[in-house]
Amino acid sequence: MTIVKKTYKDQVVDHIYQMLLSDGLQPGDQVKESLLSVQMGISRAPIREALKELMMSGLIDYRPQVGNFVPVLTPKQIIDSYTTRGILEGYAVMAVSEAFSADDMDRLDHYVDDMGEAACQQQYKRVVDVGGDFHDFMTAKNNNMQLIEFTSRLSLKLHVLFYKHWGLLYSPQEIEQRHRAIVDSIRAQDKPVIEQVIRAHYVETGTKIAAVQIAQSETAA
Repeated sequence: MTIVKKTYKDQVVDHIYQMLLSDGLQPGDQVKESLLSVQMGISRAPIREALKELMMSGLIDYRPQVGNFVPVLTPKQIIDSYTTRGILEGYAVMAVSEAFSADDMDRLDHYVDDMGEAACQQQYKRVVDVGGDFHDFMTAKNNNMQLIEFTSRLSLKLHVLFYKHWGLLYSPQEIEQRHRAIVDSIRAQDKPVIEQVIRAHYVETGTKIAAVQIAQSETAA
């Protein structure tokens, strides 16, 4: 068994990510280095490293001479983020679809089963975690490290958005069916269909989340 030891920077990234999921941090909130230092009992150096990483992931905005904030994403930014991830992942998986072994396909089926079960039990975080494992496993088959890096940068932001909204977007059956369609496209080894299915998977979710945000804004107004 491999033991992965988290650095202080990684612990800060995870701490802020969990706060975003739990609504401990909301869009527009300031993220203060001094407060994080006290909460976590560590120096500011790893906190600054973590904030820089989260900026690259789109989860933190830095305002010169003001500070770090949780961004308030517009509907267009949400759709753009999902569309970009769909384009990158669609290509990444399509390009190496023949590399998926029978065991790999069984593993993807297992992820989909787990997502369906978690969705039925309304275990929101488990749905997001297993879904993240599902998509990361597929893209990791590609050895283009720049492509992997760019897809990874979008992961945390999309996880937060999906966690907060998926219960309003899809039924548990739809959660399972949408991911099963991706697995089926890989199994069929039709490269154009693989890319199309994965792109559509992301575009649909981004469009739905943007629509929910618009509706919520109009209701609040």
